Amino acid sequence: MSWGTDLWDQFENLDKHTQWGIDFLERYAKFVKERLEIEQTYAKQLRNLVKKYCPKRSKDDEPRFTSCLSFYAILNELNDYAGQREVVAEEMGHRVYGELMRYSQDLKAERKHHLQEGRKAQQYLEQCWKQMDNSKKKFERECREAEKSQIIFERLDNDINATKSEVEKAKAQLYLRTHMADESKNEYAAQLQNFNAEQWKHFNAAIPQIFKNLQDMDERRTVKLGETYRSFAEVERKVIPIISKCLEGMVTAAKNVDERRDSSIVVESFKSGFEPPGDFPFEDFSQNIQRTGSDGTIGTPKNDGSKPDPKHSIGKAKNKLWLFGKKPKAPNLEDLSHLPPEQRRKKLQQRIDELSRELQKEMDQRDALNKMKDVYEKNPQMGDPGSLQPKISETICNMEKLRSEIHKNETWLAEVEGAKQSSRSERRPSTDVNHHAPHGRESPEGSYTDDHSQEHRSPPQPDPHEFDDEFDDDDPLPAIGHCKALYSFDGSNEGTLVMKEDEVLYVIEEDKGDGWTRVRKQSGEEGYVPTSYVEITLEKHSKGAVTYI
Repeated sequence: MSWGTDLWDQFENLDKHTQWGIDFLERYAKFVKERLEIEQTYAKQLRNLVKKYCPKRSKDDEPRFTSCLSFYAILNELNDYAGQREVVAEEMGHRVYGELMRYSQDLKAERKHHLQEGRKAQQYLEQCWKQMDNSKKKFERECREAEKSQIIFERLDNDINATKSEVEKAKAQLYLRTHMADESKNEYAAQLQNFNAEQWKHFNAAIPQIFKNLQDMDERRTVKLGETYRSFAEVERKVIPIISKCLEGMVTAAKNVDERRDSSIVVESFKSGFEPPGDFPFEDFSQNIQRTGSDGTIGTPKNDGSKPDPKHSIGKAKNKLWLFGKKPKAPNLEDLSHLPPEQRRKKLQQRIDELSRELQKEMDQRDALNKMKDVYEKNPQMGDPGSLQPKISETICNMEKLRSEIHKNETWLAEVEGAKQSSRSERRPSTDVNHHAPHGRESPEGSYTDDHSQEHRSPPQPDPHEFDDEFDDDDPLPAIGHCKALYSFDGSNEGTLVMKEDEVLYVIEEDKGDGWTRVRKQSGEEGYVPTSYVEITLEKHSKGAVTYI
């Protein structure tokens, strides 16, 4: 069917229909816009929800329980799901809403053009009809005037009283009117013929073409709606695989919940390492009471003539009160001796691991600086090798400090592990607990006094890099700076250290006013060198951070 032939006389209705089509398209575009706004709001609310239940945490607060890890995995998957909803909103805005709004503007411009062409054709046809109608009316008027002139001429011609001049005048008037009527007739015939031709052209060529253009436009609008309907669904279908993976991730996280693992983590987190307390001894306070013979039958435990030590027993009871009540607060010591043995061992191991990672970074930085220094020495135009020496010395000093810290924490860790072994093999009766308490270490309310990790600690196994007797300390002294040898020194006296010119050493003890400075080589060897033989640079945070030459 064609609008041009079947609807040749329905210009106004087609005008209304095409306007309705554009309005419907814009209504659907508005629907898509509101839908994508819902998606955007939904995604934003999901992200806020994830952010609310997954707050920022410090490293020590990281969850370890499988139930917590699974929950945070679900939150991550939900965050990815929210991202897919944002993708849906973005694609709808670009592929559907934006396309519809651009197409709507094009349709409006095209419809306006076609309707203007149709109105122009109608106006031209109306103009032709008016010209034909005017010529027709003129022809009718001229014919009436000619008829009047003919009646007047015939009346005067039959009147015997009329003069010849009057008859001739009436005859001339009749001839003029007849001629004018013939001209009007010809003009009317021409206008009628022209109008009929224009009318045929209007209804058989111009209007059908315009209506066909409107029909094509409306059909394209319908096709575009179908395409956007499909795009609307394809946007959703495109993210379904990823959303399915998010849901599968949530299911996997749910399967990873392990109640036995969580229970073991609770044990690892709160295990103190203490042995369970022994039985409380019976304290007989009635020994000094004189009993009769009959009262002697009352069963009283005998102590073989020895009195119990109330001080020891009371002390034992006092030491373990916190097991069943509120645990007393202990000072936060550097060696973590305020913690139970098992917790202390874990914290020390964590600290050693962190220090080891920092040491590895410093070593990598030192190696990189040495390589750069070698490049500068081979290619002086690239840079001054001496400019890297302060940074190298600082890095070496930091490495020495970290090694010292690691050694110190390893010593404490060895004490904890040694105390743990001894507590298992050398467990004493409960009445002898106070004999093992360290002097000057009694905690308030007697807490932790039965912890073997707080006993007098035996020194750890000797380190293979142990210093001479003169420098025999529990821990190596930390480096407080570095120095560069200005001259060679043979170190022939006892306690002195051999050094070569330009050798870099660690400063571990400043000059006390006697002209000697205590230093350490990179190999670990320590000794004294003359202060005037070296150029000393102390760390900024050290006291008296100056340079001696």
